[in-house]
Amino acid sequence: MPQQTDAERELAELLVESLNLEGMDPHGIDPEAPLFNEGLGLDSIDALELSLAIGKRYGVQLRSEGEDDRRIFGSLRALSAHVQSQRAG
Repeated sequence: MPQQTDAERELAELLVESLNLEGMDPHGIDPEAPLFNEGLGLDSIDALELSLAIGKRYGVQLRSEGEDDRRIFGSLRALSAHVQSQRAG
């Protein structure tokens, strides 16, 4: 499994905390695995909750139903890269 970066680890902890994924080790989340369906099994409600948590923590607004959502929420790595790019910009 690929190693998580520090930013991915922080985001994984937020994901587990904000979605109440009890019993899931945030450090055990494969950063390249899909977040939805066959990956972590998240759904659209989870995406909304996670978007709100990211907005509060990082000040980055993620529009639900944006055309890039599928790519942005594709994996922990993709989501982390997007958040970092928005914070830097």
